[in-house]
Amino acid sequence: MTTAARKRLKDLLSTDDLIIAPGVFDGISAQLTKRTGHVAAYMTGAGVAASGFGLPDIGLVTAAEMAERARVIAGALGDVPLIADADTGYGAPINVVRTVRAYDAAGVSAIQLEDQVFPKRCGHLPDKQVVDAATFEQTLAAALDARSDDDLLVVARTDARAPLGLDAAIERANRYARAGADIVFIEAPQDADEIERIASEVDAPLLINLVLGGMTPLDSAARLQELGYAIAIYPSNLLAQASFGMLQSLCELNGTDLAPHLPANPADFFNLVGMAEWRELDRKFARKDASWA
Repeated sequence: MTTAARKRLKDLLSTDDLIIAPGVFDGISAQLTKRTGHVAAYMTGAGVAASGFGLPDIGLVTAAEMAERARVIAGALGDVPLIADADTGYGAPINVVRTVRAYDAAGVSAIQLEDQVFPKRCGHLPDKQVVDAATFEQTLAAALDARSDDDLLVVARTDARAPLGLDAAIERANRYARAGADIVFIEAPQDADEIERIASEVDAPLLINLVLGGMTPLDSAARLQELGYAIAIYPSNLLAQASFGMLQSLCELNGTDLAPHLPANPADFFNLVGMAEWRELDRKFARKDASWA
């Protein structure tokens, strides 16, 4: 069954206006996004991992944990549409079916799936790997079949830019659109020319990810709208400001220096929630040819 929020997102996509979706990760970030008049929100997997579980964004949070957080956030947002990160779908196509059903029941308006190898990692960290395009098309087919209505949109993200190059990423984006994805998303273009090429060569509604300190230049909303992008997500803005406020308060309380704790990029931020320790565990237990560290 469709919802008012899903209908609203489809209506927004039918206009030429760029949809600005701040990254939300808990109840208060969702409530504040709604109360400040934003028309959509994006549930950031990195933000949920860090804020909800004290973990870096390297595939450690489970489908059930993410779906429960989506339910909380969608409930707080009400009629404001939620685009929700679901990583790789958390397994084979049958696992993807269960993931989509859980997100669907949680009330999200769009579910984002990506073509990384599991365990995935933040799109703005190095050394990513992707599955072959045909494998991801199976993920897409499962997702499209599992949704309860066509108003629940499916966002197909490709991380192929880093390991395979921009040409391959554009080819995949168009392939995923032909396979039925409602919105496509090439992660981490690295300069303004790449942002423009994606806009001109991908034949589908486009989402762009603007991460503070990430690999993609922070183009203006006006320029992105001029290029024809449909959605711009800002997954790190609220989380970065909240983290800065907490660090500042904590350092004031015990008289310590704030500067050593301030992250300059996503990798620095993830070190605040244990990235170095998890990398060491990976080196300890994973085969050398399988390690992402």
